[in-house]
Amino acid sequence: MSNTAATKTNPGNFFEDFRLGQLIQHATPRTVTVGDVAVYQGIFGPRFAVQSSDAFARKIGYAHAPLDDLLVFHVVFGKTVPDVSLNAVANLGYADCRFLKPVYPGATLNAASEVIGLRENANRQSGIVYVRSKGFDETGDCVLDYVRWVMVRKRDQNAAAPPETVPQLPKAVEPDKLGAGCPKIEAAAYDNALAGSPYRFGDYKAGEKIDHVAGITVEDAEHMIATRLYQNTARIHFDHFTESKGRFGKRLIYGGHAISLARALSFNGFANAFHIAAINGGRHVAPLFAGTTVFAWSQVLAKAVLPGREDFGGLRLRTVATKDQPCADFPLKAGEADDPAVILDLDYWVLIPR
Repeated sequence: MSNTAATKTNPGNFFEDFRLGQLIQHATPRTVTVGDVAVYQGIFGPRFAVQSSDAFARKIGYAHAPLDDLLVFHVVFGKTVPDVSLNAVANLGYADCRFLKPVYPGATLNAASEVIGLRENANRQSGIVYVRSKGFDETGDCVLDYVRWVMVRKRDQNAAAPPETVPQLPKAVEPDKLGAGCPKIEAAAYDNALAGSPYRFGDYKAGEKIDHVAGITVEDAEHMIATRLYQNTARIHFDHFTESKGRFGKRLIYGGHAISLARALSFNGFANAFHIAAINGGRHVAPLFAGTTVFAWSQVLAKAVLPGREDFGGLRLRTVATKDQPCADFPLKAGEADDPAVILDLDYWVLIPR
């Protein structure tokens, strides 16, 4: 009996399969609908008015309510998983992420990536792969551009490693590169009461810290629905049979799940921060598992008046998410080390009416 059918399946790339400069066109274009929006809202509960209400969005200058920025991010990210991180140990971080165009229900998203860095780990069992991924809509316009790095298993511990190259990445997206993903806003038509907060750009100060107060408990079922929504196939999130024998002894919650939870929690304090313009950098500090409760706090790192834009300004935020620890005392470090409760440390720009 022939076993040639086995060669037709895709085992995913292992660390030694990647090459510097490699270009990857990812499969399965994805048309995102209002149904996807409803599922995303049902799982995470974001309450930002611009993404929740066609009427509100139209009044201030959008064609209608755009997709949540992180829904766009997750769908594009999900396209990359079968080729980049199917054999991941963990997704480690992000940098130089820019949202470049509003995306509306009905858009079809696809993705491509370039390998920009490789570094084998000392144990020779895995390595770090750096990729720049881009998401495009059906017109060919780039709607999202970002770098991420991920720890990927080796197929053969003794396989020769590619030459080490670690890319130099900007520490932050410059303010003059923000705003492309947002149309001109009629700030006078922006209704603070309907949006849920009286606080606009001028009401925040650099250095200010805000506890987002509430917590959200992570459920396995919600996480798996969300990750399937993005067509993210990483086995570390789905395959309990395999992962029960792995490093953690159970499935790992997708890191983007923690980001979406932290963003939803940040509404209490930043309800008018309606658009994520860029992600400067981020670390998944510790793994997240079902049954734990996520809390978050944020600090305003900087404010920026954007060139040519009088309708909104930029707030550079650092949002820290924790597991099973409320954030009234703003947990971050324990001496030189990360506080053991911290799971996410995210640095990003949001836009807020002036």
